[in-house]
Amino acid sequence: MIKELIVVEGKSDTAAVKRAVDADTIETGGSAVDRRVIAKIALAAERRGVIILTDPDHAGERIRKIVSSKVPGCKHAFIPEEDATLKGDIGVENASPEAIRHALENVHTSFEGAPVLIGMEDLLAAGMIVHPQAAKRRMQLGNILGIGYCNGKQLYKRLSMFGITPEEFENAVAQIEQGGLSS
Repeated sequence: MIKELIVVEGKSDTAAVKRAVDADTIETGGSAVDRRVIAKIALAAERRGVIILTDPDHAGERIRKIVSSKVPGCKHAFIPEEDATLKGDIGVENASPEAIRHALENVHTSFEGAPVLIGMEDLLAAGMIVHPQAAKRRMQLGNILGIGYCNGKQLYKRLSMFGITPEEFENAVAQIEQGGLSS
């Protein structure tokens, strides 16, 4: 049994999570997260802790931002887009139990005011911004580090927010390089 409550978008996501692990969920009911749902999540965070596991798409990121901005101290689990896509549909409900378990085993806790360990110049040097394949490289980096895909500005914030060390960053970039992507 996972101690924390897992925040998901809907009933199909709850069913997928329950196929993978023994856990309780809170459903947001879509991307318009109302105050009652936020209140439930805040209470859960106080009592048991919360893990946000939303779809790896724009709507899922919007929900993640809304919840984490209103409920501090949330943990975050990310499923790579390719592991959550079935016939062009992206969602937690399409992920295998193994992909869900992997995401929940690699949870990150955000903390505001974290020191900046990886600067914009590091992102530039690693080809994560202002590079012909920057989006693809950020997708790979997000998957390797378990922090999900994001644009360059969000990547900068996320690396700090999740306390990714320069060594972790450099190792992930090296894995991307070994995969054959040119800088």
